[in-house]
Amino acid sequence: MLVDFSKLPDHSRVWIYQCNRSFTDDEIAEIEQQLSSFLKEWTAHGSELHAGFEIKYKRFIIIGLDQTNASASGCSIDASVHFIQSLEQQYEVSLLDRMNVSFKQGEYVTYKPLKDFKKMAKEKAVSKNTIVFNNLVATKLDYLENWEVPASDSWHARFV
Repeated sequence: MLVDFSKLPDHSRVWIYQCNRSFTDDEIAEIEQQLSSFLKEWTAHGSELHAGFEIKYKRFIIIGLDQTNASASGCSIDASVHFIQSLEQQYEVSLLDRMNVSFKQGEYVTYKPLKDFKKMAKEKAVSKNTIVFNNLVATKLDYLENWEVPASDSWHARFV
């Protein structure tokens, strides 16, 4: 069951998929349609899942799931991963590679392999104050409060 992301409770589980490039406006419109269709049909052991999504900065797909009525099962999580993999193929992007870092440089979102981010930190091109995206957040509240944070307040701190 598709639910407006903003109406999901704060304890909802979230998954964040970062893209290695910005989506175009046309791609975003298509992806929103596909996400809506997928989430309307998403189930766990026959129970409909109450889920919503948002796309941020033309780069991040955030899926939220209210597990009050039904939790995601292994099969339903597999279905969502297969759906994300289909987006990767369709748009020739990377959404599942967790060994990359997204951070802000001014108003722009930059995407770099972790090794390049480490090198930038050594060279002082990024600092503890650089705003990073902590895609490891697990709940909607955590996403709202701790997703966009200074590097010093996330797992990135070990590098800066």
